[in-house]
Amino acid sequence: MRKTYLYQTKINKTTEANCNQWLEICRTLYNLALEQRISIYKQHGKSISLYQQMSQLPELKQSFPEFKTVGSQCLQDVLQRLDKAFKGFYQRLKERPSKAGFPRFKSKNRYDSFTLKQSGWRLEGRYLYIKNVGRFKLFLSRPIEGDIKTVTIRRTSTGKWFIAFSCDNVPVEKLSDTPAEIGIDVGIKSFCLDSEANQIQNPKHLEKSLKLLRRRQRSLSRKKKGSRRRNKARILVAKAHEKVVNQRKDFLHKVANLYIKAYNTIYVEDLNIKGMIRNRYLSRSIADSSWGMFFNLLSYKAAEAGRTVVKVTPNGTSQICSGCGEKVPKSLSVRVHQCPFCKLVLDRDHNASLNILRLGQSLPALSTERVFA
Repeated sequence: MRKTYLYQTKINKTTEANCNQWLEICRTLYNLALEQRISIYKQHGKSISLYQQMSQLPELKQSFPEFKTVGSQCLQDVLQRLDKAFKGFYQRLKERPSKAGFPRFKSKNRYDSFTLKQSGWRLEGRYLYIKNVGRFKLFLSRPIEGDIKTVTIRRTSTGKWFIAFSCDNVPVEKLSDTPAEIGIDVGIKSFCLDSEANQIQNPKHLEKSLKLLRRRQRSLSRKKKGSRRRNKARILVAKAHEKVVNQRKDFLHKVANLYIKAYNTIYVEDLNIKGMIRNRYLSRSIADSSWGMFFNLLSYKAAEAGRTVVKVTPNGTSQICSGCGEKVPKSLSVRVHQCPFCKLVLDRDHNASLNILRLGQSLPALSTERVFA
């Protein structure tokens, strides 16, 4: 299987300066390639392809010697990123023409990573050496397994540096078989409630940090643009957001591991999260809950452990009685399910999780459209 290992790294000032120089060169190439595509389309009514732009790299290096310091595969990756951005734009143009999102030029703080492939680097123990850049000391929290295909150096908004190794042929470590199955209903008040009535509270990390974020963002807005004080204030805002992201990821990893270790088959709802976020009253709470990230974590952890995650249609899971199957309409504010037909009384989310489990078990076969892993 394909897997990415992410490590924080420690570098000296010379290596950091070289990294920033590479990022600036890559950003310049990205903007030049984007400008070229726009100009050619305006003049001739057609765009230039990825391979045509790649073929012009040797000529670019002759005209601008600073591009010679960056590896050729790294420069090719920049053009591949731009091509991927245009493919995404064309796809969105078919789905939502009014909000397609044309690829934008990258400012200094919006290009923060570069990628190396099979050459220009070597790994010796806990140290990574990159040609024309320097040495990176890795904090190896776990060993790297499989064949390394790409190495990505990334700078965060707070000034930290991370290295991601994308590896292929990573051995799968399957867990012991268990016949246990469970349905999970995610929510806002409680993060999730499963079909065995286990409830996990929503930590609401963003909501707890809003007061600090408001104070720091107001301070940032009062600083003069381009000043050193504004940059310091920007870093403080970025650190507050970074802490929220780290807390959220830690919580989601722990919850996903809890279910992957205990159950062989996990049934979840196939939610249209992008559509739900458009609700202006609940958008921030839904985004803070990060259901999509939770489902993605369940997906890759299930693939690694030999488990199965199945998506079921969410229509009616909260309205149908799990005891008798009759429809009991209720608004979102009603948190207790009370069936007038079979007299069943239980938590609304528990009722939904039982319906999710029943729907998942009733599927005739685990089709690829419904299965994560």
